[in-house]
Formats: sequence, C-alpha cells, structure tokens
Amino acid sequence: MRLVLAGWIALASLACGERDRLEANKALVRRYMEETLNRGDIGAVAQVFPDSGYVLNGQLMRPTDVQMMRAQLLERFPDFRLVIEEQIAEGDQVVTRVTFHGTHRGEYRGIPATGRSVSYGGVAIDRIQGGKVIEGWHQADDWALLRQLGAKIAR
Repeated sequence: MRLVLAGWIALASLACGERDRLEANKALVRRYMEETLNRGDIGAVAQVFPDSGYVLNGQLMRPTDVQMMRAQLLERFPDFRLVIEEQIAEGDQVVTRVTFHGTHRGEYRGIPATGRSVSYGGVAIDRIQGGKVIEGWHQADDWALLRQLGAKIAR
C-alpha cells in the first residue's frame, strides 16, 4: 500500500512540474505579445527571444526586425492592439488564438487609409526552448482584414 501511495505521489509531483512548465511557456508567449506588440517594450525582446534571434514563419527575426515590424504595423494601424483569446500548451509548443483590432490609417497592401475600424483573428504556434521563444508560425485571417478594408478579392 505504501509503495502504491508513494508511486501516486511521485506521479502527481511530476504532473505538477509539467503543468508549471506549460504555464510558464504560455506566460512567456503572453509576455511577448502583450509587452512587445501591444505596449512596444522592445526591451522585452531580449528576455523572450534568444540572442541569435527568433525564426518567424521560416525567417530569422532579430530584435531590430521585431522593432521594425511593430513600427510598420503602427504606421498602418496606429491604435493596433492584440487580444489573447485562448492559449493551449503541450510539450514545447504554445498555441495562441488572438484577435487583432485597429483603425486603418496608413496604406496596407496597396489600399490607401480608409479610417475603418477592423477586427480579425489569428493563430500563433510558438516553440519554447530553454525559457525562450525560438520559433513561431503565425497566421492571420488576411481575407477578413482585406474584406473589411473594402478590397476587391478575385476568386
């Protein structure tokens, strides 16, 4: 009986440790999205990504690239904000479902500023290693955004 109880306690301890690691991974991704993208704290990049950079959709992103990406986004949507709707973590990956909000105030994909408020969804799958986000695959619903901007979409 004691051996069985000791086994269950050991399993429960491992499960708690794994759950804590998964929660820490989700918090790391939230930090990147909220502090860097929403608040513009580019200093957070060094704490979230490795010094060698972050691979986003197959491209190496260095801290200056992240800063430039955010600046370009704000030129087009100055009141941009990202809302994290849901996160799921398993193994070394975190899946985050988001909604983007903003007002179109600058040219985007050849569409001049419309002044329209937009809202569209996206999903990010990020891989964590050594307490850093090392790789990500992010997809946004560009069709929804383009429709809201009044783009004529050929089928």
